Amino acid sequence: MNSQSDMQDTAEYVPFEEFRQGLPQGRFRVIVNPALAAAFVSHRTYAMPLAIALIGPGIALALAGLPWAGGPLVAAGILLRWSVKSHAPRILLHLATRVPSVYEQATVHGVMEVRRADPAAALR
Repeated sequence: MNSQSDMQDTAEYVPFEEFRQGLPQGRFRVIVNPALAAAFVSHRTYAMPLAIALIGPGIALALAGLPWAGGPLVAAGILLRWSVKSHAPRILLHLATRVPSVYEQATVHGVMEVRRADPAAALR
């Protein structure tokens, strides 16, 4: 195997502060794996425990004869999970630009890849 192709397959490490300052200026390309991002963001934001905390009492209220009080709680829990799952790449990018530990974990575990932008491509 060629060492040149090995270097192209792996992205170089970009420190958090450099990423944070360079991203708004377009110095980096960010590639987010949506499948991994959904699980990562859900875990990091505690979306699942919060959804369960909404859905559980909602079901209990509905079974106790108060469906108008329980229904909205169940709906809120389901919408919370759906919203986090569908917007996970954006949420991850938001968290990664503000919290160094999120940036480190996301890049190390392959949830997010940061590459330097090609300056020649920006001029085209």
